[in-house]
Amino acid sequence: MPNAFADIAFTPRVRAEQQRFGSADAYARVLSPDRDDGAELGPREAAFLSARDGVYQATVSETGWPYVQFRGGMPGFLKVIDARTIGYADYAGNRQYISVGNLRLDDRVSLIAVDYARRERLKLWGRARITEDPDIVGLLNGDDGPRAERGIVIRLAAFDWNCPRHIPVRRTEGERDDEIARLAERIADLEAQLAGRPAMRRQARP
Repeated sequence: MPNAFADIAFTPRVRAEQQRFGSADAYARVLSPDRDDGAELGPREAAFLSARDGVYQATVSETGWPYVQFRGGMPGFLKVIDARTIGYADYAGNRQYISVGNLRLDDRVSLIAVDYARRERLKLWGRARITEDPDIVGLLNGDDGPRAERGIVIRLAAFDWNCPRHIPVRRTEGERDDEIARLAERIADLEAQLAGRPAMRRQARP
C-alpha cells in the first residue's frame, strides 16, 4: 500500500488539482505501492507529541460539517501509548459536548499539533474511542491535572509532517524565558570578549 497519509488524503479530485497546478509528479512517489509507511509513530513523532501543550482537533458532525476544537493541558497531556495509539484526558469546558456527540456517531478524527517556536507541524488521522473507564481516565489524567470527565483514545490511521512555511514563530512563557536567558548569556560572552575578561556563566535551571 502507499504512504498512509496519501492513501487517505490524495483522493481523485485532489490528484486532479495537483495535476492542474503542476505538483502531481512531485507527490507521485508517496503513492507508490512499494511504500508502506506513515501509520506508525517513530521516536521523533512520539517526542514531539509528548511535548505539546495543545492540539487542534477536527471531528465530523451529523450535518457533514467539520468541527474544529482546541484541546490542551500541561505539556505531556497527550499520551503516546504505543506506535499506533495516542490518548488524552478530556476535561469539562462550556459543556456543549459537540466533539463528544460527533464522535459517538462518527469516530473519525484529525489532529494538528504545532510547535510554533521551532515552526514544526504534525498532522494525524485516526479513529477515536470515548472511554469513561476510571482506570484508563486516571492513567490519561495523571496526578496533577483537574478531574477529567472522560478519556479519548485514538487509533492512528496516518500522520504527516507538514511544511513549516507560513507558521509564525510564537513562544510559551517558558520558551520565551529560556530564549531571553540564552540571549543574555550570549551578550555577556560578547561583552567579556570585548573587555578581555572571562565570561560569567549562568547556572542551569533545575
